Amino acid sequence: MAFLPILGLLVAGLCPSVHGLPGGKLHPGVVTQEDQHHHAPVDNLRLAPVHADFAFSLYKHLALRNPNENVIFSPLSISIALAFLSLGARGTTRTEILKGLKFNPTDISEAEVHRSFQHLLCTLSQPSNSLQLSVGNALFIDERMRLLYNFRDDAEVLYASEAFSTAFRDPAAAKKLINDYVMEKTQGKIVDLVSNLDVGVVMVLVNYIYFKAKWETPFDPQDTRPSTFSLTDGRSVIVSMMKTSDLTTPYFRDEELSCTVVELRYNSNYSALFILPDEGRMRTVEAALAPETLTRWRESLRMTQIGLYLPKFSFSSHYDLERTLPELGIRTVFQNQADLSGIAGGKDLKVSQVVHKALIEVAENGTEAAAATGISAGITSIGIEPRTTVKFNRPFLLSIVSKNTQSILFCGRVVHPNEDNSSSQMARILR
Repeated sequence: MAFLPILGLLVAGLCPSVHGLPGGKLHPGVVTQEDQHHHAPVDNLRLAPVHADFAFSLYKHLALRNPNENVIFSPLSISIALAFLSLGARGTTRTEILKGLKFNPTDISEAEVHRSFQHLLCTLSQPSNSLQLSVGNALFIDERMRLLYNFRDDAEVLYASEAFSTAFRDPAAAKKLINDYVMEKTQGKIVDLVSNLDVGVVMVLVNYIYFKAKWETPFDPQDTRPSTFSLTDGRSVIVSMMKTSDLTTPYFRDEELSCTVVELRYNSNYSALFILPDEGRMRTVEAALAPETLTRWRESLRMTQIGLYLPKFSFSSHYDLERTLPELGIRTVFQNQADLSGIAGGKDLKVSQVVHKALIEVAENGTEAAAATGISAGITSIGIEPRTTVKFNRPFLLSIVSKNTQSILFCGRVVHPNEDNSSSQMARILR
């Protein structure tokens, strides 16, 4: 039997603060407010530790593969796409996907898993005047392929998926259709997601997420100065360092792990958690990342007046996850023994490729011009420094979290704020 591959594409775009165009909102099919209340027992807060477990497990694998590089990815995007794919999986294939996502079958049924993602999508898609957040799914299906009715209906109702008939016999046209869709949904931030389509592809599954929010307390661009940032190899680079001298924000000094935790709130029910390990403690903190650690940090945060130095940064990541996901136990779906018969009825489908792209931009919350004025030299600002000062002038970790659901939308590590910066002046290495 000839096995036809299914190509799963996972995409995430993030641009907090000032960049990008207005984003759309997800309207989840026929799911109603009544449905959400009916399924409230499968609530997102109860499953938040499960999602965090998956996020940190995947982070550790990506960080290990890229020890001296920036890392940014959306565990939310990847988990939604894999759960969506599991709708059509059967037997060992399905079990591995759900266990790889850290769901324990004795604690939660498959139906509850899908309803929890349905509820999560609905919650994240509630209209808001204070931020732009759009999350969605799409199926690009070969025009010769017929989906099973149950899979098609579940895809629409549970994952609000759009479906597009696609001429995969014309790879160039199919690639353009998918890339144009992703670029539009991520407000132009993710481009050329698909670089090639393997021979025999008959379906592409896409998940996208676009996030844009303003800081609750923005940085003043006039206080942004060129400053040094220490790299892991002992060298330094010049970065645009944002500064605020009298910020009252959640803060925790973790003496056990030798790191400092600062929460910066967006003008919405979302926040960014920045974790600054002490010199030489990055690996220790990364190894300790777990749902219990995150819970301890959250419960230990206290409103504190601090002086904060945080570099502006903008970078992207591109991951092929075919090697990483098997390390999390998701193996069979990539093999000829894969059982995705719930999609179209036959056992002739397997996953050939899983691509994930993510982008993050962090700035003062101004315009691009205002951000550019931050590197002016020779201007000084004299003031009384608070008792506690936190300088993110060495590699640090970050996550973007929904307070309503405790879901981690984005997770990453900044080891070189200028990694994607094309300015030769800002990217120069100090010897």
